[in-house]
Amino acid sequence: MATLKRALGRWDLTAIGVNQVIGGAIFLWPAQVAAQIGAWSPIGFVLIAGLSLSVALCCAELASRFDATGGPYLYARAAFGEFVGFEVGWMQWFSRASSQASIMAATAVALGYYVPALTVGWPRAAFLTALTLGFAAINIRGVRQSALVVDALTIAKLVPLAVFIVVGLAFVQTPRLTSLPAITVPQALAAGLLLIFIYGGYETVPILAGEAVEPRRDVPFAIVATIVAVAMVMTLVQIVAQGVLADVAGHATPIADAAAAFLGVGGALLIGVGSVVSMTGNNAGQVLNGSRTLFALAEAGQLPAFFARIHPRFRTPVHAIVFQSAVALTLALSGSFAAIAVVSALARLVMYASSAAATLKLRSHPTADVKPARFTAPLGPTAPLVALVVCVALAAGATRVQLLGGLAALAAGGLFYALAPRGARAEQFGIRN
Repeated sequence: MATLKRALGRWDLTAIGVNQVIGGAIFLWPAQVAAQIGAWSPIGFVLIAGLSLSVALCCAELASRFDATGGPYLYARAAFGEFVGFEVGWMQWFSRASSQASIMAATAVALGYYVPALTVGWPRAAFLTALTLGFAAINIRGVRQSALVVDALTIAKLVPLAVFIVVGLAFVQTPRLTSLPAITVPQALAAGLLLIFIYGGYETVPILAGEAVEPRRDVPFAIVATIVAVAMVMTLVQIVAQGVLADVAGHATPIADAAAAFLGVGGALLIGVGSVVSMTGNNAGQVLNGSRTLFALAEAGQLPAFFARIHPRFRTPVHAIVFQSAVALTLALSGSFAAIAVVSALARLVMYASSAAATLKLRSHPTADVKPARFTAPLGPTAPLVALVVCVALAAGATRVQLLGGLAALAAGGLFYALAPRGARAEQFGIRN
């Protein structure tokens, strides 16, 4: 029987994590965060990086117990049972599919600046279809090929950001960063939820544990390394953008505008190309991670066995890859991803909170199905408790539309779980590696 191929090292996993966090959004979010909390924005990036690190430490500890595909879904199922696990897995996949669709659509818009025909009609449909088929084919050919593409695109997206930071720091005007306005609690919570969305993506690293060479050692390393790396990059990008532009909140393309201010037209072009490369890389990673979530659910008997089918030659979950790609393409072509994208931030909170709770549960009540932890988050229960408290606080700050969207997604998952026929449960968590 064909099994997934273990071919990913710690730096492959780290590149995948960085690629998933730093998508096209980094070129736009500085304005939206500043619109909420003004000059507090760099501090907000640092604070939410701390929260993200607390969740990342929980994920790292959990990852050191497992060597199978699934990530947060696997942890929730082991700690809290089949239904809770399915709901986490459902939200995990839901966020990947909607994110892939939105980023594909944004890529067409970005390229449309240079080739306007790509934004409408059949040229747009043809471009999105070609993009989808290309990444599906790469993913089907093998996880090693997918990782190499992601590695290359990750480096390519970091180069323009590095130039922006290194050159831009000399042009920062300090008063624009030190004049801190008064902000309200609702503003702080709204900004926090936005930043949680921006930092989202590192939780995808443990999803690929079933294809890592040394998962219980390398996955925890990659999770923490991802958070440290992206926190430095995104905080410095915010500092430069906010320190260069007089009113960063008023700029639709803040990074490109700031680059143009100190590098001229060439700088804006560099950032424009970087944003397209960044979104392209993120698309490649979404296919990789979304398909593995479907595979993990099917491997446990919670989705039809069709999704667990492994290609006998390439050793990739071929049916899950095709389905993931088809759903994302359908959403991107129809534009319906915009309506469901509002639940993405809350979907991440579900994954983060469940991972924090699973850390506490498996520490106090380990089961025979779960291996001993090879890494333990420091300071006892501090990291999981901080993660839980802040997740609840941020959920309380969500808008009515976000909350209703999140509850609707959970309800849809629950209904699907209740009605869908399920196969036999896997013999034990972590089997079939």
